[in-house]
Amino acid sequence: MLLLCVLIFCGFRFVMSEEKLISVDFEIFGNVQGVCFRMYTEDQGRALGLGGWVKNTRQGTVIGQIQGPAQQVNSMKLWLKNVGSPSSRIDRAVFSNERDISKLEVQGFSTCY
Repeated sequence: MLLLCVLIFCGFRFVMSEEKLISVDFEIFGNVQGVCFRMYTEDQGRALGLGGWVKNTRQGTVIGQIQGPAQQVNSMKLWLKNVGSPSSRIDRAVFSNERDISKLEVQGFSTCY
């Protein structure tokens, strides 16, 4: 009986950790404008099933927000930091305002203008 309770508790914790939703803002520095960075970011966000948005800034950076399960958000953070679009050069990725959310505040992934 004790073993069954332990297995149920561990299974419950595993399911709960998989369902944890987070939101994080990002800013990407480098050669990230005029190289389809927003389009590739939107495609990657959708492929991972995330909510969010991406936008160019007047300072030559790309900003945005990503929301979803922690594992997928972390995959997206790695992609933003290390991959980007084929023609981009990422010098630095800054992530801020990471927080837990109870449900997605942004549906789908889009480019803002």
